[in-house]
Amino acid sequence: MVIKVFLATSSGSTAIKKKQQDVVAFLEALKVEYAQLDIACNEQNRMWMRQNVPEEKKPSNGIPLPPQIFNEESYCGDYETFFDAKEDNAVYSFLGLAAPPGSKEAMQADEGQHIVENGTHADESNEEGAGDDSIEVPEGDRNGDAHGGEAEEGEGVDADELAEPVENEATEGDEEVEETGHAEEDGEQEEEDLQSEEEEELRQLEDEEEADVEEEGEEFLEETREEVAE
Repeated sequence: MVIKVFLATSSGSTAIKKKQQDVVAFLEALKVEYAQLDIACNEQNRMWMRQNVPEEKKPSNGIPLPPQIFNEESYCGDYETFFDAKEDNAVYSFLGLAAPPGSKEAMQADEGQHIVENGTHADESNEEGAGDDSIEVPEGDRNGDAHGGEAEEGEGVDADELAEPVENEATEGDEEVEETGHAEEDGEQEEEDLQSEEEEELRQLEDEEEADVEEEGEEFLEETREEVAE
């Protein structure tokens, strides 16, 4: 199969010339066999191109401009569609050619086919398993990934090691409670000590007052005796 590129070698449009050069240069870089067909100097080529471009692909004025690309008699597209295919790494598909092994397009096609195959197998497996109610789900696979994740994290770890943080947390909690208890006891002891000191001071004051009263009473009695004696 030969790729045919219809172009105008004597076109006065800079934009058309650039588009034609881009297409030809890219085909040469890919080492794709192609033929240039000039529509400026060959009326037959111009008429064939206009007749074989699909109506839905022609511009509003009905006259397609070069470059136009064909694979033998099959229409591939114009510059815009060629450019889009180049951006998507799908030029071989655009040209109707098989992508050579190792090319980006071939690798993308292989990846797409692999995904489709895997998806198909997965759907078939799901359909086969959907109607079988007798299949028992293993205990480790129940509740989603919860058990699986825990199993992987705990693999190779001793149960005592896993329990140790809990014990440490419990010990720390007990220590905090014990410290709190000691603090409360100390507070109560201080309160009792303060009360004892206050009571002791009150007793001392009372004793002093009693002593003063007794002393004053004795002085009063002594004065009264002296007055009586006189």
